[in-house]
Amino acid sequence: MPPKGWSAVDVFEGLEAMRTRDVRWREGRAFSLAYHAGAEALAVAEEAYRRFSGENALSTDAFPSLKQIQAEVVAMAGVWLGATPSSAGFMTSGGTESILMAVKAARDRLLAERQIRQPNMVMPTSAHAAFAKAGAYFGVEVRRVAVGSDWCADVAAMQSQVDKNTVLIVGSAPQYPQGVVDDIVGIAKIATDAQINCHVDACMGGVTLAYLQRLGENIAPWNLQVPGVSSISVDLHKFGYTSKGASVIMYASKHLRSFQGFVTDDWLGGVYGSSGVLGTKSGGSMASAWAVMHFLGDDGYLRLTRQAREATLQLATVIRNTPELVLRAEPESTLLCFGAQDPSALNVFAVADELSKRGWYVDRQTPPDSLHCTVNAIHHDKIDWFASDLHESVAIALEQKTSGSVGTYGTVE
Repeated sequence: MPPKGWSAVDVFEGLEAMRTRDVRWREGRAFSLAYHAGAEALAVAEEAYRRFSGENALSTDAFPSLKQIQAEVVAMAGVWLGATPSSAGFMTSGGTESILMAVKAARDRLLAERQIRQPNMVMPTSAHAAFAKAGAYFGVEVRRVAVGSDWCADVAAMQSQVDKNTVLIVGSAPQYPQGVVDDIVGIAKIATDAQINCHVDACMGGVTLAYLQRLGENIAPWNLQVPGVSSISVDLHKFGYTSKGASVIMYASKHLRSFQGFVTDDWLGGVYGSSGVLGTKSGGSMASAWAVMHFLGDDGYLRLTRQAREATLQLATVIRNTPELVLRAEPESTLLCFGAQDPSALNVFAVADELSKRGWYVDRQTPPDSLHCTVNAIHHDKIDWFASDLHESVAIALEQKTSGSVGTYGTVE
């Protein structure tokens, strides 16, 4: 800390200096982590966040605006997620917290209703790592089942892992690594038969799939309209294009949602209640979500989804027409994954290193060694540019026969 406070000019110059090496996501250079619907939508998001950044959602008695904001955001997201009048939702800080809450709710419901004290949950190997995090946090055994050759969940194999202590079964719409949609109908039927919870992780697809259906694409049933689905999550700060820190988890009923919360009076401060992991929670991300959803409107999201999907299909064509590369799966939404046709000749992580030198950020995955692109609306006119640098990067990696760094999805300090 400086002995004397800096001027505001110096403060912001210092901050800008620190991000000179950051990926330029506003220019469409990031195929992960950042989502951009254009300068106007971003300005609305940032101003709404600024206005409500000091409000605290820990108590909506003090800030009833946040209670109204949450109710309206959840209702709007519910349209995408197939919610019914019986459904009940909650805003969380992101997809991980939504998943944590789904696991806690399943654990606590089956403990209360069936006295299951050694719970487990069953999911494909493609399910998000946050489920393993939730299992570690809440003492729920994670049973991962290998996916099929199409990268989708193997429903029959998952069924074989369900036993009397299973409290939750999981599907994704779509799963992140290869971008395919699991058989939600088949997975949810297992939940119905076993009378357990079924969570659909639609953090990536909850907005996109809803609009792709309206654009005429054939999307298999995936949301709360599927019998047996007890909860579903969508990240608003992804394809909802809102500020970071906004996700929605929606339950089929208030009863199912009731197991998400935590209440205690076992301290000297009175009754403490919390519906999510966080206690103090800035109203900034909540207000930003409300503002952007109203600013873009239904027509805006339809337009942005069309742009993102067109860019995804264009990029898929680029990969198909590059002899050294192979698509891991046909993209079913706006996620795309590709690898090397001959891994002994081409290291895709070396390709990623070369792309990074040219200002691009893509995710690195294994197994198998792959590169992953989350394509959003900002990329609709960037694919030719990216393709040129991709081909150059492939050529250099082939010529130099280098091996790139694997990288990680997330950071541990």
